[in-house]
Amino acid sequence: MTLAVSTAARADGTINGSRARRAALGSFVGAVVDWYDFLLYGIVAALVFNSQFFPHVSPAMGTLAAFATFGVGFLFRPLGGFIFGHYGDRLGRKRMLVLTVMMMGLSTAAIGLLPSFLSIGWWAPVLLVTLRAIQGFAVGGEWGGAALMAVESAPEKKKAFYSSGVQVGYGVGLVLATGLVSIISHSMDNATFLAWGWRLPFLFSVVLVLIALWIRSNMEESKEFVEKVVEKGTTRPRLPIVEALLTHPKAFLLIIALRLAELFTMYIVTAFALNYSTANLGMPRTFFLNIGLLVGALSCVTIPCFAMAADRFGRRRVYMVGALVGMLSAVPFFLALEARATVWIVIFAVMLANVAHDMVVSVQQPMFTELFGTEYRYSGAGVGYQVASVVGGGFTPFIAVGLVNLADGSWHPVAAYLGVGCLISLLVAARMKTGRNVS
Repeated sequence: MTLAVSTAARADGTINGSRARRAALGSFVGAVVDWYDFLLYGIVAALVFNSQFFPHVSPAMGTLAAFATFGVGFLFRPLGGFIFGHYGDRLGRKRMLVLTVMMMGLSTAAIGLLPSFLSIGWWAPVLLVTLRAIQGFAVGGEWGGAALMAVESAPEKKKAFYSSGVQVGYGVGLVLATGLVSIISHSMDNATFLAWGWRLPFLFSVVLVLIALWIRSNMEESKEFVEKVVEKGTTRPRLPIVEALLTHPKAFLLIIALRLAELFTMYIVTAFALNYSTANLGMPRTFFLNIGLLVGALSCVTIPCFAMAADRFGRRRVYMVGALVGMLSAVPFFLALEARATVWIVIFAVMLANVAHDMVVSVQQPMFTELFGTEYRYSGAGVGYQVASVVGGGFTPFIAVGLVNLADGSWHPVAAYLGVGCLISLLVAARMKTGRNVS
């Protein structure tokens, strides 16, 4: 009898382990596709979109317009979080994740086929904004579902590690996007790159989508969702987001505040600094493209390592160290930029993107999703996460460029903006109660 129970337990553990690994892989691969598409837009916007889609305005206004379209994607992320979260809580996580990756890939490929302003006039920026909105809508539903698939299927004491693939997907997507743009930029002259070379990375998205669809079609539904909602016949709220708001109103504000450190550090390093260093400092564009490659590659190692540390020593401790590093690195990063000290620029870019940012994001999946009940978690965590993206991320490059213009080219307001954002995140994390969700 004991042997039979032991064998059954081992078999059940093997099945659950396999399920957890498939969920983690599916979440990771889908995140790669979505973040490749989403970040590619920001990289190309910094280099190309001002001349291709907004040629009849000054260079400064063209850059602001290009980054404004970058921000449009973030405006539609909460809507995606709401719609996909609603049906994800009622129908399951897996179906929504197949839809998000298809929608993201097709809209990205369409950007690669979009005619320029010289071909169709103002229809070009209108269509560009529309496709960017679709991208935002799709990625708005991605994080919540991918995080939940990984967290809800993971072993109890390894939730940060198993769900870290959602954020590692960001790093891989950044490497792929930056790498392809860099390779194509190196392989042709500037005029050819501006004419049509920039389109190739967008078209490559089709290949990534096909791979992601194949992997996600073989995933099983979230283990915790099946056990706590489907099998128990738990009554599912007609409007999960309303239930989440009524039950955990403070959780939304916590998520917004806790994401500031993440969003400010990454987007200032990968999007704003790329434009600032080329337009204001005359540095070659390949320099920050290579920094993007470096921080993306390093994140594939640093995020899982920080996640393992969080599982062992506590999520809040790891988070607070990351926010502190971000705050302390803000001014040195811009001092290095002003001095054009390439070695120090790289060092502080890594401090911001691979230490501060990666420590913070390594704990977000379990920290945020466990703030809500299982039956409305997709809606609650997903919408909260995406609203924070609008508040702290979508217009960060736009705001940073605007601050530089208002300060006659000075970087000081941007450094203050970055430092204060990290300080807010640090203070909020320090005041959070310890416990199962944020220990």
